[in-house]
Amino acid sequence: MVIVESLSIDELGSKTSHCGHLALSSDEYIGGLAWLAENIKEQGALAGAQLEHCGRQKFFPLQPIVAPSEIPWPALWEEIGIKAVPRALTIPEIKDIVSAFGDAALRVKKAGFDLVEIHGAHGYLLTNFFSPHTNKRTDLYGGSLENRMRIFIEVYRDVRSKVGPDFPVIIRLSGTDYQPDGYPIEDTIVLAKALEKEGIDGLHISGGDYHTMVHQTTPMSLSLCHNVWAAEAIKKEVKVPVIASGSITLPKYAEDILSSAKSDFISLGRPLCADPEWPLKAYQDRPEDIRPCIRCNEGCMERTFFNHKAITCAVNPLISREGELDIRTAPQKRKIAVVGAGPAGLEAARVASLRGHDVVVFEKTDRLGGALNKASVPEFKADIRELVSYLITTIKKLGIKINHLKASAKDLEGFDAVIVATGAKPIELNVPGIHNANVVKATEILEGTVKPGKSVAVIGGGLVGTETALYLHSLGHNVTIVEMLPSIMDDVGSSEKLVYSDMLNSSNIQVMTDTKLWEVKERSITVKNKNGFQEVESDTVVLAVGFEPEQALYDDLISAGKEAYLIGDAAVPGKIFDAFHTAYRVGAKI
Repeated sequence: MVIVESLSIDELGSKTSHCGHLALSSDEYIGGLAWLAENIKEQGALAGAQLEHCGRQKFFPLQPIVAPSEIPWPALWEEIGIKAVPRALTIPEIKDIVSAFGDAALRVKKAGFDLVEIHGAHGYLLTNFFSPHTNKRTDLYGGSLENRMRIFIEVYRDVRSKVGPDFPVIIRLSGTDYQPDGYPIEDTIVLAKALEKEGIDGLHISGGDYHTMVHQTTPMSLSLCHNVWAAEAIKKEVKVPVIASGSITLPKYAEDILSSAKSDFISLGRPLCADPEWPLKAYQDRPEDIRPCIRCNEGCMERTFFNHKAITCAVNPLISREGELDIRTAPQKRKIAVVGAGPAGLEAARVASLRGHDVVVFEKTDRLGGALNKASVPEFKADIRELVSYLITTIKKLGIKINHLKASAKDLEGFDAVIVATGAKPIELNVPGIHNANVVKATEILEGTVKPGKSVAVIGGGLVGTETALYLHSLGHNVTIVEMLPSIMDDVGSSEKLVYSDMLNSSNIQVMTDTKLWEVKERSITVKNKNGFQEVESDTVVLAVGFEPEQALYDDLISAGKEAYLIGDAAVPGKIFDAFHTAYRVGAKI
């Protein structure tokens, strides 16, 4: 079943985003959504639709913002201040919202969907009532657990009365909102049992709210199958079907959940962006062909939630570009060389091969995967290992030849075109002592080619520096991060930044910002900041101050008049998102 997510139920306060938010707040929307339902069912799936009122979690700062109590969503408060404070709903307004849910559910049925899901999770309006964190009312909708869950029961009854006894109605619940003063799983179990008694047909379990987003849309630094524990706890207490969700990235995890009776169904969100054919490949017992979601959140959450752009996927550039960037047979078969077998090189090789070209990959090392191998060394980056496996499997199945050779322009003379994916090299600093034996690169630490001393100074507090520092700390080293900018992690995604901040706060890693490396000594470094010069003990100095593109081969090819293309870090050092997207576009057009 495909559940069309987050349809707003009224024209007042229910729409959370101005970025393509669908609606079912009036009959005028039935026609378009009927077309969508028909298309879903024509492909062989059942069609569901999810109804939502955002409550206090409104991404665009326009009133009305309504909630049980005048407690703002912190992120919006920080952005616009007093204008973000929600207005407390009156009881007549609550009744209107209850009725609006039922009216929208009837429209779901009229549009031809097979099921309606009530969104009662993720910090939206219904959970605003349920959580003591956001509900400070003293009337019949606040205080006791019975009062806080009252709106759920009323919404379900109104929906049921309008769609009839035989139309499936399920509800999405957060097992917990992960707020210190929020609601625990025990409260959710009471709510689930009450809804079961009312006649609900299924319970779809996730977790968190927008303030605890890392538990809702979990980054790779947190556990896989992150909220399955909540589905399992609720399933033990009810007899209606339970759907587990959240970071179930591969079939092996889904199969374990089902076979161990932790839930009756599993749901997928981000994994279907990474590979829309996930269910088909699982059904055909081809899990190795699934392009895995690595939970980086770069193409989905970062673009939509924080930058109000159209959704895409770091590892699947086709998302939102279907029909425009589809792989099409090349008008003429050509002999293509790809230099570099990192993520960009392997993706470009895959796409070019699928278009009918004769592709050969040159890789100077004995391993495929490039920088992904180093990036996936820390356990909190382990999701990337599955991506490396997928890329290697794909290249092998396509029969693409690999030459383990450091290619020169002369080696590439017989090719019609060359895609240069030679990556980037670490930037070197020019300070006294920088060439001492105790100075190493972050990449060398992650490769395991050097053994650092007990005390380590990591120079650079960006993504690579922070992750290297956390990795070294996990191995038992005493770590100091030295960053010349006012803050660290400026290039780290929002969700990962929250997790890394918690990891840093619970560690003994010392962070020095607005601080510049001045000199490297045998057992220490000298740094300079507003307090003057300071000595920092360090047996090993790890450089993580950024990268510059490795373009020497490309320059040679261009000088020789060769058709050549730069992709990935060889073009501009970036993230996995940039590697896949630049590679796909070149592979699709060459």
